[in-house]
Amino acid sequence: MALSDNNNPDTGDGDENQGPVIRDNRKVDPETGEVRDPKGESTGEEPEVVESEIEIPDTPESVVTEAINADERVIELTNDIKRVQAEYANYRKRVERDRAAVREAATAQVVGELLPVLDDIGRAREHDELNGGFKAVGEALEATATKLGLEKYAEQGDEFDPNVHEALTLVPVPNISVQTVIEVFQPGYRMGERVLRPARVVVGEPMEGAADEESSDGSADSTETAEGAETAGNGESGEDKK
Repeated sequence: MALSDNNNPDTGDGDENQGPVIRDNRKVDPETGEVRDPKGESTGEEPEVVESEIEIPDTPESVVTEAINADERVIELTNDIKRVQAEYANYRKRVERDRAAVREAATAQVVGELLPVLDDIGRAREHDELNGGFKAVGEALEATATKLGLEKYAEQGDEFDPNVHEALTLVPVPNISVQTVIEVFQPGYRMGERVLRPARVVVGEPMEGAADEESSDGSADSTETAEGAETAGNGESGEDKK
């Protein structure tokens, strides 16, 4: 609130009897509590609010196209990453498989050089000559070879398999229906599916017509038995007549 003196020469001639003029410059009306007009007087009217419309510009077509292309590029790169990961997994499996094959081949080559020694140990065992320190060394060598995957095979009575057996000779044998190992000259050795040395064996060959011969032999024996019984009966009857 400001006090104004009308006797001020700047304000011109005034009434000497007029009192001081009081102007209220407060921004808030003390009676209504409303903010007064910035110009200094409150009109009591609410200020007019002008609503302005905000125009949102349209997105250019080029921006939309770039966004779509970016999404397609992300999908393409994701598929490329998945494909690379699958190829790498297959590569690792192939490398591990090749390493296992190389390791198996190297082990088979080393163990193959020991087969003559194992044959000597086996022959010594058959002749009861595997005794003392030689027995301990021989059994340790066999155990080590078995631990490395070496397997000894071929026994008398096994069915002949040309994939793992080497037939030295064929012998006709009755009472068999398939080719059978009847004697083992040299055992075979294998590691897994790899045959290091085929077994050398004598093979029994089924005899053709053996069953017919047995049946014919049986019928002949029965005929002879019947004839003998008849002759014996006739002899007894002749004695009775006498």
